[in-house]
Amino acid sequence: MSQDIVSDGLNRIMNAKRASKNSVTLKQQSKFLSQILAIGKLKGYIESYHNTPKGLEITFGKVNVCKSVKPRYVVKTYEIDKYVRRYLPSRNLGIVVISTNEGLMTHQTAIDKGLGGCVVAYFY
Repeated sequence: MSQDIVSDGLNRIMNAKRASKNSVTLKQQSKFLSQILAIGKLKGYIESYHNTPKGLEITFGKVNVCKSVKPRYVVKTYEIDKYVRRYLPSRNLGIVVISTNEGLMTHQTAIDKGLGGCVVAYFY
C-alpha cells in the first residue's frame, strides 16, 4: 500500500477484474476516490459502491480498464485532446477524469465548459 488512495483503489479494482471477480472491498477510502467512482458510476463503468463496516465495497459494471494518471498533468482546454489520445484506445470509447476548479468532471464536459485542470484517472 502506498500513500495514494486513488491509485491504490483503482489498482485493486483492476486486480480484482483480472481475477474474474465482480466486486472488491477497499479498506482505505477518501472523498476524492468516491467522486471518481461517482463519475464512473454515472457512465456505467461502476455498477455500485457503498460504505460498509469493512470498507468501501465496489461492484463493477462494464469496466475494462480503470487507472490513475501519475504524474497528474496540468492541462489547458486545448491540450485535453492530447491526453485523450494518449490514454484512451479510441476517441469515442472511455472517459478521462479531470479535476477542475469546478470539481471533477469528464474530459468532454471540461471541453464543453472551456475548463482546464489536472488529469486524474481514466476509464474504458
